[in-house]
Amino acid sequence: MIKLYGLGTALITPFAQDGSVDYEALDRLLDQQLTGDVDYIVVLGTTGEAVTLTPEEHEEVRRYIVRYVNGRLPLVLGVGGNNTAEVVERIHRLYEELESDYTAILSVCPYYNKPSQEGLFQHFCKVAEASPVPVILYNVPGRTGVNLLPETVMRIYEAQPEKIMGVKEASGNVEQIKHLIELAAQSPLAVSHSPLAVISGDDGIACELMKAGADGLISVASNAFAEDFNRIVHNNDETLQAKYTDMVGLLFKEGNPSGIKTVLAQKGVIENVLRLPLVPNSEAVQQQIHKELDRLS
Repeated sequence: MIKLYGLGTALITPFAQDGSVDYEALDRLLDQQLTGDVDYIVVLGTTGEAVTLTPEEHEEVRRYIVRYVNGRLPLVLGVGGNNTAEVVERIHRLYEELESDYTAILSVCPYYNKPSQEGLFQHFCKVAEASPVPVILYNVPGRTGVNLLPETVMRIYEAQPEKIMGVKEASGNVEQIKHLIELAAQSPLAVSHSPLAVISGDDGIACELMKAGADGLISVASNAFAEDFNRIVHNNDETLQAKYTDMVGLLFKEGNPSGIKTVLAQKGVIENVLRLPLVPNSEAVQQQIHKELDRLS
């Protein structure tokens, strides 16, 4: 199994003023990722506002990115939901496309339903069984309302060691994530199979987690600051990460991807357009981000 290390960008989806997908802006964004030495790109995840795209737009965007990147970087596709049968069916529909174009899928914990740990275990086992490519679990309790515990992650991994590549951990609970890193290192399967990758899902704590043994970062900030976040991840540069503390806080002050879209708009890469129910940052936060961009430049 190929294992993804280093810096992955959770790619935004740029929209034009009329609300349509802005492919010229997407070109500019992808060029920044390619020249910024990110290690892989996550396509149509939460940051990509995937749930607001029509099925036709979803297909068009993912195929466009595959053609544009043209094998220069590994791609990970967001495939998740809160109806296990529907997620499995979607994977079946995408089977050949996944097999040919994607290194892995990123699958978020089922949201709204608030399943038990046993429900999470059974859900992800079904996803892993269906997928032709490795699966990265995605734990983000602030969005889903449920916390995928380390012991459950290990149950899933040990039940499907050929399919579970890793977990993107965005719980913000440093002790929980460090405990998961310890459990993953202690697993007998870490020797006989590819070790479970534990990936930070929070820009602000990447260095602390990598010092504890994490395998990198799936970043929102790298949409706009790819080169610096490459240095943060690959050099474990705590000083540079500290420089971005205020900016990272602003990125998430009024929700994601509102903050990163404000930054990219102010840098001239995209229009500052989101799809409802998401809206652009308030004027006050936009001004704060503008001042912080000036400080960082």
